[in-house]
Amino acid sequence: MYPELFRIGSFPINTYGVFLALAFLCAILITVKLAARDGLPRDKIYDLSLWMLLASLIGSKILMFFTEPEYRDHPLQLISLDFLRSGGVFYGGLLGAVVTGYFLMRRYKLPWWKTADACAPGIAIGNFFGRQGCFAAGCCWGKPTTLPWGVKFTELGHEITGVPTDTYLHPTQLYESFAMLIVFFFLLWLHKHKRFSGQVILLYALLYSVIRFAIEFVRDDPRGDLFGLTTLTGLSTSQIISLIVGGGALILLIMRWRKAAVLTRATGVIEPTAA
Repeated sequence: MYPELFRIGSFPINTYGVFLALAFLCAILITVKLAARDGLPRDKIYDLSLWMLLASLIGSKILMFFTEPEYRDHPLQLISLDFLRSGGVFYGGLLGAVVTGYFLMRRYKLPWWKTADACAPGIAIGNFFGRQGCFAAGCCWGKPTTLPWGVKFTELGHEITGVPTDTYLHPTQLYESFAMLIVFFFLLWLHKHKRFSGQVILLYALLYSVIRFAIEFVRDDPRGDLFGLTTLTGLSTSQIISLIVGGGALILLIMRWRKAAVLTRATGVIEPTAA
């Protein structure tokens, strides 16, 4: 709705960029606080968070390259200001951060599941701020709607992202943003009451996958056709990834829940000490 906050000379300060910075800052601070509560070293968690942040930015751009024909057909746009300022594809960023985090946790000798649990609420609040930025910029828009909360975007938003301005649209950005705010508070509560390590991050992955899968049905912005899978299945790239991520998270959640139940019966300890 308001793509630019202000300008410094001819250089625009984009609202999306400010929200993205807030997302990363809050995610890191919350992760460090929760990790410290779990007895994990602050210095290593700060270092881990910064590397995962960089990996998420790179991963989001890589998946964007594969899903957006515009960039595949015109490779020089990869070094354009438009490409650098764009947010990329969230799932690409998430996968990039997970892969990087896995190898760094092994290097730093951090317990994988316990560390991942500390990261989960921060990722969720990052989703909240990130989608607020999308709404301000006008990207990731929804299909036309006659519902009373439909929104119209500004001409400036159209110039920057191509969002239609002649009709009311589903505020899909806000659907996801506020859904993830609820998930954030739930994960904060769960982090204190979890029954086994891995429960928080796996529930985040499952809940986000379900929410994203559902919202994609009312998204209307161009989202590419990765390897022709959208044409083949009728599902968007993000819906296909949601099925994989959500299904994998559900399987791991059941496996770890059963393992925790066995340990509880054997030792009488609810929270396992192993990572």
